[in-house]
Amino acid sequence: MDFKQIQELIKIINKSNIGELSIEQKDFKITIRQKEEQVTQVVTAAPVQLQQAQVPAALPAQAAPAAPKAAEVASNTITIKSPMIGTFYRRPAPDKPNFAEEGDILSPGKVICVIEAMKLFNEIESEVSGKIIKVLVDDASPVEFDQPLFLVEP
Repeated sequence: MDFKQIQELIKIINKSNIGELSIEQKDFKITIRQKEEQVTQVVTAAPVQLQQAQVPAALPAQAAPAAPKAAEVASNTITIKSPMIGTFYRRPAPDKPNFAEEGDILSPGKVICVIEAMKLFNEIESEVSGKIIKVLVDDASPVEFDQPLFLVEP
């Protein structure tokens, strides 16, 4: 089973009322669960990010002009999000260079990171073209489904 098939299964499970799906083939086993507890975890992560974003706004008037600029940058960018839950890696191995750096030009199909899930390393390919403005996740960090990973200027 390849990465795109797994992505399709996740999308189908998310749109349905199926609570859990398990598939076993030879040396491969995958279980996809959809529970309200996981949704709660994603919802609780969002306020933490909002609190961090609100901290600069609470600073003196010098920081206030920076906030509108950030909003302008965000309005004309594309956010590449995580297609799955797992551990985010910026490079294929510790001794190899990063797949993508800030300032790199992307094209559709270019590998931009790897997400490890259940001992499987899934290459994440860009579906958009443009320039990477910001990498939003630290290397070897856990990521949630639909969590922003990269900001790209088309």
